[in-house]
Amino acid sequence: MTTNTTLATTIRLILASSLAGIAFGVQAQDAEEDRVIETVRVSASAVNEDPNNLAASYSILDGQALFERSQATLGDTLSSLPGVNSDTFGGGSSRPIIRGQTAPRVAVLSDSSVLFDASGISPDHAVTAEPLLTERIEVLRGPATLLYGSGAIGGIVNVIDKKIPTALPENGIEGSFGLRGSSAADEKAGAFEITAQATDNLVLHAEAMMRDADDYRARGLDESRVHGTFSESENASLGLSWVGERGFIGLAYSYRDDNYGIPGHNHEYEGCHPHGSALHCGSHEEEGEDHDHEHGEEITPEISLLSKRIDLRGELSDPFAGVERIRLRASHTDYRHYELEEGQIATTFLNDGYEARVEVQHREIAGLRGVVGAQLAENDFSTVGAEAFMPQVKSRTIGVFAVEHVEVGESWHFELGARQEWQKHTPINDSRGRPEFDDSATSVSAAAIWQFVPDYSLTLALTRSERMPHAQELYARGIHLATNTYECGLAPHPLTCGGLDNNANLETETASNVELTLKKNVGNLTFAVGAFHNQIDDYIYARTLDQYEDFRLIKYTQDDAEFTGLEAEATYQVSPSFSATVFGDRVRAELKDGSNLPRIPAARYGTRLNAKVLTLAGELEYYRVNAQDDIADFETSTPAYDMLNLTFSYSPRGDGGPVMYLRGTNLLDEIVWNHASYLANVVPLPGRGVTAGLRVSF
Repeated sequence: MTTNTTLATTIRLILASSLAGIAFGVQAQDAEEDRVIETVRVSASAVNEDPNNLAASYSILDGQALFERSQATLGDTLSSLPGVNSDTFGGGSSRPIIRGQTAPRVAVLSDSSVLFDASGISPDHAVTAEPLLTERIEVLRGPATLLYGSGAIGGIVNVIDKKIPTALPENGIEGSFGLRGSSAADEKAGAFEITAQATDNLVLHAEAMMRDADDYRARGLDESRVHGTFSESENASLGLSWVGERGFIGLAYSYRDDNYGIPGHNHEYEGCHPHGSALHCGSHEEEGEDHDHEHGEEITPEISLLSKRIDLRGELSDPFAGVERIRLRASHTDYRHYELEEGQIATTFLNDGYEARVEVQHREIAGLRGVVGAQLAENDFSTVGAEAFMPQVKSRTIGVFAVEHVEVGESWHFELGARQEWQKHTPINDSRGRPEFDDSATSVSAAAIWQFVPDYSLTLALTRSERMPHAQELYARGIHLATNTYECGLAPHPLTCGGLDNNANLETETASNVELTLKKNVGNLTFAVGAFHNQIDDYIYARTLDQYEDFRLIKYTQDDAEFTGLEAEATYQVSPSFSATVFGDRVRAELKDGSNLPRIPAARYGTRLNAKVLTLAGELEYYRVNAQDDIADFETSTPAYDMLNLTFSYSPRGDGGPVMYLRGTNLLDEIVWNHASYLANVVPLPGRGVTAGLRVSF
């Protein structure tokens, strides 16, 4: 029996016993004493610590701020947070970028569980997390990311929803509904969620949303609307949970159906292919050939996405001596999307994935408090059709992890973390005979928080993370029209494209990160100022070997890289009704020879003014994004722009009642090119728009 098989069997036994324990524990009644039922905070930190003692940089978007800032995509929703950007791809897709990194180095989770969509393969593939049905979004960087994968060196985005109830609703029933309309894309969206107590312990939950948006308006093009930026989405979920005195266990079924355009798609390059490290595009490269391309009006391709998911979640407090809590998360996702050309299926993407993880939060042992756990994930990913640039690949990841905390006196808090991970990628029926990948990675972290005076803390965090390659980085070979590239994978094999001279032995990507953060969380003045430096040995990136017009031949390559950056945000509460905030972030990314990495967000800085008088609130936000001139080979610079946003909200009954808001975005109607996007200088971001929304809670 192999080591991986033994580990997988062991983890399955742990998960099964945890599930049985939770199922038993939530039904148990404690006849000896009255207990106070506490709501357990489900969080990406996993350990229910004081946020001041969390040795990580983090941002949380929730409540009214989340509702007002929610967009059609997760990346756009989060792009205003410090250190967070998005790699926009029209109106239907954008992924979060954290400190210059995006998928697969940024993991997006659904309450600590993997989503198993196809967003890690390409930026035109939507992240299947719906902001309108989200209770809270947590963005985490630093040592605690080891709880969720050694490869998340950029950070973690944990999307917290309500689809599995964790507590009994007040008065037996609670819920909300919201409506939103936007002028930039003539968007119409609505969502509702309701939680009801069916019996003494059984709680039911239902939620749904619909969104319909046309091509959005923008300056910078011949036409006022950007062709192919429309999006439609439908989401629904049903869940039930058994809630006891010491925890809960529940199931939910979720359904998502999206249809959206893929702007910037160009079929002119379908015949392009590599000759070694050179790109050959058929008759376009023949001498004397007329390069005036007359193709007529091209119909924009669309993506038709369908995701069906089952989630199992459970938590049990005080299961036995020495343990504060056991958390269980398991899921199965059946995902597919079609890329449609003139209404016909051109390419099919399929992903069938399972995951299970258990976390045990223990009480203090020799001064240490923390969490240990195990995780098992398996998925079968395949592409079929015109753009099947990857073979079918079965992947398995097994991980064991621990993060421990210790207090030394009143001024010092220390954190230690470790993760061991095993990964296996197996191509199935691959005509090119690409090899199997089977390896392991070890990651460790350490941090110290010094509260040198009351309310102030200085954090030094050190992380050494090993990342194993994504299946796409290993096995890609073929045309990828969404990004206008012909992709060649890492796997050193005679059939790997890009020329044998560009093949090299595969090394483990290793990131050594140091981060220093100064925080003040109490008082009229609060702030967080952080600097980080990430030295990544054998960094995997898509190197451009050749280019024809806008089409590039890329080869996944390894080289040493450095990411250095700053993030800062400070708020001064001038009075109970008025506050002022300044913020900014910058990241610099380059290879060891001094050349720049592509699609790195430009520096930005700005201010935000907030006022609240009785039932009225307002926010004026201005920030500037600098020109990005630190560009990679075959890349073009993008100009600076100024962004002005203004929000008014009205709560006639104060907190907890209905809320109406009006939000104006890009009020200067700037031409905005997103350097972090594959469509930089091709597809602009939306122009001036006004969004109106209503939310009622009960």
